[in-house]
Amino acid sequence: MLAKKGQNDLRLIDWARVNEEELQVAYEILRYLIDNPNAQDTVEGIAQWWLKDGTLQRRSIAVGEALSSLVATDLVLARVGNDKRTRYKHNDRRRAKIISLLNSRDNQDQSAAE
Repeated sequence: MLAKKGQNDLRLIDWARVNEEELQVAYEILRYLIDNPNAQDTVEGIAQWWLKDGTLQRRSIAVGEALSSLVATDLVLARVGNDKRTRYKHNDRRRAKIISLLNSRDNQDQSAAE
């Protein structure tokens, strides 16, 4: 999700099978978590409150897929609460890596716009 194969060092996931929507959602989640380091929420809460566009149902699907990849790469942590619902938050130990990924993405977006 976070990048296509070869664009950075997160090669743990088969990026070739990740669609652009999931990639975009992953970056939006990471950006939100860096901007709000104490934030944590469920898939539904993230889809409803953290993301900019799209229908809630469509975003929920994309958020679930993006979070699976983010958890698999250890950028996001999943914790089950007392209410048995899973909440997601950034992995503070990977904060520098997340910021590096976001900066790389921002630089790619700026280059593409020029």
